[in-house]
Amino acid sequence: MPIPALLTRGGGSLARQLLALQALVLVVVVAALGWVAVDDARDGAVARASTQALSIAETIADSPLVRATVVEPDPSTTLQPYVEQVRADTDTSFITVLAPDRTRFTHPDPARIGQPFVGTIDRALAGEPLTETYTGTLGPSVRAVVPVFGTGSTTEVVALVSVGITVAAIGDDVAAALPGILGIAAAVLLVGALGSWAISRRLRRQTHGLGAEPLARMLEYYDAVLHAVREGLLLLDGQRRVQLVNDEARRLLELDGDVTGRHVGDLGLSPELVATLGRQRLAVDEVHVSGSRVLVVNQAPAAPQGGSVGAVVTLRDHTDLQALTGELDSVRAFAESLRAQAHEAANRLHTTVSLVELGRSAEAVEFATAELALAQRLTDRVVGAVEEPVLAALLLGKAATAHERGVALEIDPTTSVGATGIPGGDLVTIVGNLLDNAIDAALAGAAPREVQLALWQEDGVLELRVEDTGPGVSDPEAVFRRGWSTKADGPRGDGRGLGLALVAQAVRRNGGTVAVRPGPGAEFTVSLPLPETTDS
Repeated sequence: MPIPALLTRGGGSLARQLLALQALVLVVVVAALGWVAVDDARDGAVARASTQALSIAETIADSPLVRATVVEPDPSTTLQPYVEQVRADTDTSFITVLAPDRTRFTHPDPARIGQPFVGTIDRALAGEPLTETYTGTLGPSVRAVVPVFGTGSTTEVVALVSVGITVAAIGDDVAAALPGILGIAAAVLLVGALGSWAISRRLRRQTHGLGAEPLARMLEYYDAVLHAVREGLLLLDGQRRVQLVNDEARRLLELDGDVTGRHVGDLGLSPELVATLGRQRLAVDEVHVSGSRVLVVNQAPAAPQGGSVGAVVTLRDHTDLQALTGELDSVRAFAESLRAQAHEAANRLHTTVSLVELGRSAEAVEFATAELALAQRLTDRVVGAVEEPVLAALLLGKAATAHERGVALEIDPTTSVGATGIPGGDLVTIVGNLLDNAIDAALAGAAPREVQLALWQEDGVLELRVEDTGPGVSDPEAVFRRGWSTKADGPRGDGRGLGLALVAQAVRRNGGTVAVRPGPGAEFTVSLPLPETTDS
């Protein structure tokens, strides 16, 4: 789908921005981890150097040679070569044997023999070994100082041994570990960079190369459009769960609360509408009854790149149009009945004139008054019994239509209906559809083909009964569902099978009930409570 130029302006793509941010974060994290690794390596080297120095110092201090020589008049002659050999073998920076008064007996620099030792020796003089980092004549070093006890004694300190490893030497150990640390950091950086690039590439493809600002602007525009359109919009995923519903769809489907993520079968819709939405097939202008509304439903499966991911459903309110259509049908039927009556009247007039011309005046008068009395009697009965003008016109029209089709429409003599307060459109929908179905059913039955209608008001309720001489209803449970019809041919969705569903909808809308007796000779009864302000 092409992206409007208005929505693509401003900033780089979101994928590029994310890649730059990920790269920055990755560099910072790798640098921090490298610093921690180097610091940890340095601490480890210091700890190892301290342990090594202490171990060598204790070994030398325990040597019988050292313990015997330190009390001689000139210990340096014997100890200097011995200590230097040990220092070379152990790769330490210095080994110094000193008297309790700090006088050095040995030193890597022979010129410093006899000079005082620089460093802490108090704990060693007390008989306890110690380790420290101290700056001496060879620079900063990690050193250990241990006591040398006299031969045969464990308390008399006759000398001290100090072993040290300079910080520079420790730094060499850390430097030796740096290639490994840097190699690992480089590998982590490379893997992270490749991962970030792959993620950004996928994101760029999914966002069509748009930046954060255009995406936010697009979301705002689309959200405004969804809530502004006067057509209901419903988006479903592949599991028939609601992903998006706009305000108009909420109104038309009478949805309350947050329905996002709910299955269409849990929304309280009619079974026929749920079945249509559940199949996620192409639907064009299908008429469905849902709650108190007649809806025109269009549905298109959403199948990007060939894979079905759900469906897009649009809804239009057809309720008012359906009511107007019903009234128009009633007016059209009434007009058609008037046309038929005019045609019949013309025939009767020609017959009457011919009888007069033939000199048979008595027969002419009898023929004219008999037909006139029959038509007038039906009109007087309807007008006298039904005060609702729309309903009276509907009954006269249906009576004429039934007569033309060879069906006798009988209105019960006890019929009496005053002002009901029920909307005229609903009365036309209920009575008109019931009579149409009854006439069709009577035509499908054997002679005599009759339809009987009774209307009366009792205890604040309008009662209606329509009975026909047809074959009856085979499935009383399904008769009020949208799509049910006794007519075998014709596509569903063109209005067929909608009449009785509209009857049930109009009855529910007015708080009434409708029931059917299957037959043979089906009988429909409707009870509609009258508004409280209506005088029965």
